[in-house]
Amino acid sequence: MRRTARACALAALLASSALAPAALAQAPAAAARAEVPPIAFKQRTLPNGMKVFTSLDRATPNVTVQVWYGVGSKDDPQGRSGFAHLFEHMMFKATKNLPAESIDRMTEDVGGFNNASTWDDFTNYYEVVPANHLERLLWVEAERMGSLVVDEANFKSERDVVKEEFRQNYLAQPYGRLFGLYLPQATYQAHPYKRPGIGNIEELDAATIDDVRAFHQTWYRPDNAALIVVGNFDEAKLNAWVDRYFGALERPARPMPQVTAKEPPRTQPGVFEGYGPNVPLPAVAITWKSVEAAHPDAAALTVLDAILSGGKSSRLYNSLVYEKQIAAEAMSNADLPKDPGMFMVAAIMASGHTIQEGEAALLAEVKRLRDQPPTAAELAEAKNELVAGKLRERETIDGRGFALGYALQLTGDAARANTELADLQAVTAADVQRVARKYLTDNGRMVVRYRAESERPAGSKDPTPPAPPKTVAKYDGPVFTLAPEGQRAPPPPLAEPVQPVLPKPAERTLANGLRVIVARSSDLPLVTADLTVRTGAWADPQGLAGAAAMTAGMLTEGTRTRSAQQIASQTEALGASLASGGGLESSSVTLNVMPDKLPEALAIMADVAVNPAFADEELERQRQQALDGLQVAYQQPGQLAGMAAAPVVFAGTAFGHAPNGTPDSLPKLKRTDLAAIHARHYQPQNSVLVLTGDITPEQGFALAERAFGGWARGANPPPAPEIRPQPQPRAIAIDLPGTGQASVNVVKPAIARTDPDYYPGMVATTVLGGGYSARLNQEIRIKRGLSYGARAGLSTARTTGSFRASAQTKNESAPQVLDLINAEMARLAAEPASADELKARKSVLVGSFGRELATSGGLADILGNLALYGLPLDEITTYTAKVEAVQAPQVQDFARRVLDPAQASVIVAGDAKAFQAPLKAKLPNLEVIPAAQLDLDSRTLRKAP
Repeated sequence: MRRTARACALAALLASSALAPAALAQAPAAAARAEVPPIAFKQRTLPNGMKVFTSLDRATPNVTVQVWYGVGSKDDPQGRSGFAHLFEHMMFKATKNLPAESIDRMTEDVGGFNNASTWDDFTNYYEVVPANHLERLLWVEAERMGSLVVDEANFKSERDVVKEEFRQNYLAQPYGRLFGLYLPQATYQAHPYKRPGIGNIEELDAATIDDVRAFHQTWYRPDNAALIVVGNFDEAKLNAWVDRYFGALERPARPMPQVTAKEPPRTQPGVFEGYGPNVPLPAVAITWKSVEAAHPDAAALTVLDAILSGGKSSRLYNSLVYEKQIAAEAMSNADLPKDPGMFMVAAIMASGHTIQEGEAALLAEVKRLRDQPPTAAELAEAKNELVAGKLRERETIDGRGFALGYALQLTGDAARANTELADLQAVTAADVQRVARKYLTDNGRMVVRYRAESERPAGSKDPTPPAPPKTVAKYDGPVFTLAPEGQRAPPPPLAEPVQPVLPKPAERTLANGLRVIVARSSDLPLVTADLTVRTGAWADPQGLAGAAAMTAGMLTEGTRTRSAQQIASQTEALGASLASGGGLESSSVTLNVMPDKLPEALAIMADVAVNPAFADEELERQRQQALDGLQVAYQQPGQLAGMAAAPVVFAGTAFGHAPNGTPDSLPKLKRTDLAAIHARHYQPQNSVLVLTGDITPEQGFALAERAFGGWARGANPPPAPEIRPQPQPRAIAIDLPGTGQASVNVVKPAIARTDPDYYPGMVATTVLGGGYSARLNQEIRIKRGLSYGARAGLSTARTTGSFRASAQTKNESAPQVLDLINAEMARLAAEPASADELKARKSVLVGSFGRELATSGGLADILGNLALYGLPLDEITTYTAKVEAVQAPQVQDFARRVLDPAQASVIVAGDAKAFQAPLKAKLPNLEVIPAAQLDLDSRTLRKAP
């Protein structure tokens, strides 16, 4: 992807009562069949072969424009793995009529966004913009299809960015090598799916400009493209614009290359041994060859996948994580691309447990499915989860566009986005057992074992790959250059803006003091319920960092009448998602469910919020999972630096510790500590319940009364303390030997949410680092290729918030990146932002806010935060005007007072031997702390000798 790479599905796997009526204590084993409205769309094909799909939605003020090309990583030239992905980056550069970075100016800078992704079989480009920008975006997409400028400067810059992406996602992540590199390499023998989509640095370095130009000429053509438009538009105008801008593009006469390789069946089990330098816990994955997306067995394999690992009531979680407690993570994945794909099960082992244990346990669960079909309850639960997931995907216009494009590229028929739901519902228990027997065979498996580099046998090393060829393509076609300014075709004019229809929240306070806010925001059958409690890490007892976060996390792990497994199975049987967690100053329980299941799901939500059991055995499970998670996080430079930020920024205050706990504090937590926090702070008068989506205020208030009206009001909890840090700026290098990148961070205290400078502060931070076009990303990524992305953020709180600017880069570039961050912070204070820049960055804020309002979860989060900080709910209607009112002097003044780099602390986490000396020269007070000696419970951050 432009901002990610292939293997995104696998990466996502890690990214990892008295009130309840007796009739609801056990949910029905098989919930009623959920319905998802089909995506209504029209399609046609232009004379040049380009397919066009349109889907009208008058409820949104926005539109998504997407172009899907039938070329992916499997089509990389031999010796140029990662090329389709590299080329995807090039598509954001110049065209004959557009200077480089114009696409960002015409999307992000007007309140929209753009992105792209490269998969095995396709590459897609997508934008979401205000609807009056539709014609302009169609013109842009036609421009880069027909007249892309490929020059040496942009080519080399983007190649450097992709190399940083490779380091960030594969070399700096403990399990990046396993899931991104080793898994496909071990699974496939002949098919190009065996090559990682990100490629490798040697082949990226070998790429030439002829390679890039030939690739565009070969694949980026109208007969290999599908245009998808979803949102608010005039159909006649849209068709005319499509004909005007895309119809003139010629269909080349030359054929496109085809992948003809056929993957042979595996006839005996295999083993692949992999190693990584920063692997805190061993891992094991097992793969089998499976089928393509259009295969009749695809639906059954998808349901099998959901039964194995769909949620906390799934078989792998129950067996490996919950009952045996041998794994920190357990997962499966039905990877069903255009050609036959693979099925995977995997586990990251818990501390003290071996790969052999994980392998045996995974195979035992697979054997169970081969030997006996799933129960009716398991089958119904898996289907409801899958259908609800499809519904959540379609909550946004870009999600609907993606569903159409994905179905088209992998099955050849966009309508499969609608019929796949019926296919899933038709799967029987016998089907699941049949495909388990057919594909997940003992002789057909490949076991991938992944350990720390220190465990590699003496003398063993990975085979040296062959040197990439110097030349794979000679290009003799047209070469486009940016036309002189006076000779460029201008973009089309903008249409009249479409005014958004904003939700109107209503509120009521129950007799027990619970504030209830309801806002109908959609006709799509989804509701979000969010309960916010005014307590967080500030309430942690001294020496017990993570107590409040563990209290919140434990809410879903058992109540007085429901076990943790019952909560998971009952919730997931309803197709609902239920989660809880805590932050610095608030904790929450969040539910997302279809409206017809809301009464049952809300009763479970109320039970977990009001009646948690905090059972000792459940606490021990959660503690061990948290400790294992910290072992992984301590090997990731970005996470490690982030965890060190709170003790540095808020030293000496109730925020001045790691909010999720530390390896020393978590073992000290007792059941009584959690119960005391809950009894003291989880009171109805200290909480806000927000209901959004397909629900009326009358329905919401009635359901809130039914579920939460019996919540007894206790003593008023203590108020949150004033957070007034007086930190001395520090410079800290956390040494993580062997990691693939350094995370560079500049951090300091900032402002409260209610500060009069909130809006100037948000605009200032967005100018600095809020988005792809912001100053930090311009200087660090776009101009110099030093990072996959650089950003800045302002996190506001009740009395004092924080600021953080960050970027990850190769270790030796850390001092240079720090200089660039500091220089941009200083420049923001030294000179006023231009009118054009301010207008663009304000649009980023306004557009992002509007898109968040468009989803039930986003709206619930916004309203919950307004209530948390005592702000009027009508701020959702005044937000845009307040952002637009910010002037350049206010931005400059805020930067001068709040964002002074001389008053900030520096935290760099990475392989210190590559940057320690030059960093020490810039920062004489630099403290170098080996990661093994890091102590986040200590104000010094260093373990006592």
